[in-house]
Amino acid sequence: MRIHRSFDLGLAQGCAVTIGNFDGVHRGHQAMLALLNNEARHRGVPSCVMTFEPHPRDHFARLAGRPETAPARIATLRDKLGELERCGVDHAVVLRFDSAFAAMAPQAFIGNVLQRGLRARYVLVGDDFSFGARRAGTYAMLDAAGAAAGFDVARMLSYEVHGLRVSSSAVREALAAGQMGRAEALLGRPYSISGHVVHGAKLGRDLGFRTLNLRFGHPRPAASGIFVVQVHGLAAQPLHAVASLGVRPTVEDGGRVLLEVHCLDWPAALGSDGGYGRCVRVDLLHKLHDERKYASLDALRAGIAQDTQDARDWWAARTAPGSA
Repeated sequence: MRIHRSFDLGLAQGCAVTIGNFDGVHRGHQAMLALLNNEARHRGVPSCVMTFEPHPRDHFARLAGRPETAPARIATLRDKLGELERCGVDHAVVLRFDSAFAAMAPQAFIGNVLQRGLRARYVLVGDDFSFGARRAGTYAMLDAAGAAAGFDVARMLSYEVHGLRVSSSAVREALAAGQMGRAEALLGRPYSISGHVVHGAKLGRDLGFRTLNLRFGHPRPAASGIFVVQVHGLAAQPLHAVASLGVRPTVEDGGRVLLEVHCLDWPAALGSDGGYGRCVRVDLLHKLHDERKYASLDALRAGIAQDTQDARDWWAARTAPGSA
């Protein structure tokens, strides 16, 4: 998959495109992308996803001086792009959503972005799609423009699982409630975070619990707390682990969001520093509890020890004979 930071792709044959934030790339998104790829193949053109960073609601929340009203983020940009690639998308356009883009009139968006930039042959949108300044562009307007300019427009209705509409909002609600099984059902896979392992303050090592540290590049992750997890990318098989996702209230880390992972059994072949720089994926499988602020480092050490034991007990119950 090729990644672009401009909508001027220079594709002589044009493309089939869909537009959206795609936070989480859940099962509804996956169904839309499957339809997009099928329509692209039918027309002999590549498929393309146009998405935004930051999220448009992040932009408007900051503009209003109320950043806390923006939606919590399910996935980092890295993970979103990774899922789009796994869904078979040929091109991803990541546009910066700023005041200039927000002020673009619907007609300008159709003419400059869809027609001249992307040379769209087919445009697929969701059932709640709107575009342009003040969200004045409607599906009917886009459909009429496509009929006049010679590109097809289609709208995909909501996707449901067990009678429930699949949406990024529903995934956020499940993650906020610690309902990791429900989130997995909506996503079609375990909720995961990936990234390169970076050096931290080495506090976990001092406490007797060495951790792998991954940055989450958004101040408000959709999930937070202490989790039973598994780690991919360090050994031939996933490693059982326990992890903290959040702002580390006991050690005052200035609000930076980190995913700190303690592997229950560290592979000897990696050595003490063998994890640094590796790109790993961490599946968050079960929430133990919310973040806690401990009164002292000794209390923090005891809390981590209990979380580690609880994670071992969870894995033991999961792998016991006869367990589901």
